[in-house]
Amino acid sequence: MGTSKFQTIVDIPKFDWETGYSKKNIFMGSCFTENVGNRMSALKYNVDINPFGILYNPISVANGIRILLQKKEFKSSDLIQHSGLWHSFYHHGKFSFPDENKTLEAINSRIKTSAEYLKTADSLFITFGTAWIYKYKTTGTTVSNCHKIPSAQFERVRLSVGEIVDVYQQLMDGIWELNPALKVVFTVSPIRHWKDGAIENQRSKATLLLAIDEIIKNPNGNSNYFPSYEIVMDELRDYRFYAEDMLHVSDVAINHIWEKFEQALISEESQKISKEVKKIKAAENHRPFNKFTKEHLTFLQKQLSKLKLLEQKYPVINLELEKQTFMEQINKIENSSL
Repeated sequence: MGTSKFQTIVDIPKFDWETGYSKKNIFMGSCFTENVGNRMSALKYNVDINPFGILYNPISVANGIRILLQKKEFKSSDLIQHSGLWHSFYHHGKFSFPDENKTLEAINSRIKTSAEYLKTADSLFITFGTAWIYKYKTTGTTVSNCHKIPSAQFERVRLSVGEIVDVYQQLMDGIWELNPALKVVFTVSPIRHWKDGAIENQRSKATLLLAIDEIIKNPNGNSNYFPSYEIVMDELRDYRFYAEDMLHVSDVAINHIWEKFEQALISEESQKISKEVKKIKAAENHRPFNKFTKEHLTFLQKQLSKLKLLEQKYPVINLELEKQTFMEQINKIENSSL
């Protein structure tokens, strides 16, 4: 671990591979996964983020991956109705709807597309948030979300290191049987689960860290660990890097972790391309005081030309939405009285 004048620096382990615009990346796990995954998505990388919604514990993540490997099709018997909504215990509440068929359609369509994506993905990023799980007493199922069902219907248990390792040693074999070249990167979310209390939160995080250390010893060599938890705990050891609740990390902290992630795992060429993508996105989000001017029309036309050149040079990048936005704005101005 290095040091600077004002902080200790976490050494990032060397990865013998890189991702980038020509690669497919799937993210699964806690909301911290979405922070990094959404950053890549905004920069137009090829990503699939949380096909089951946010998942906090290792067993729920494993259940999700297993469902993708099996291409499971959910049926009515897999759902439970509560407070006027149909829910799946394997999914986040964003998949819950008052109509049973709509819930099943949302669940099954996403499983179908993500199962196909996983088969040809280059990287799988998994983030564990907590070692605590909730089991539905009626079936013994480890749930991903309690969906506001009374807590008396669940048993709360902290996983052991061995339990997590046993599940993932078998699961990783299944993943690599489907996709032998897939690289798997584990992280632990720096977001604290304060409902567990300070001591239990630390025990939980320690359990996750020790479990990952065992999992990545797989002789396959296609798994590794990115120290997002340690970066926040050591490099950003100050409450100014947290949101108002003092539990979630701030945008400044997310930006810092993203920079570390980018330097460690994204190819130099893709980092250069992303700077051009940022310029396109900034131009797309530009809001002039008066958009119906010749000056703004010229600005949009120039940006559209730059976008098309970027597309020609790097056809793997999908900029259709941005192109459509520019063209719609140009047409509105040209069809005005200007």
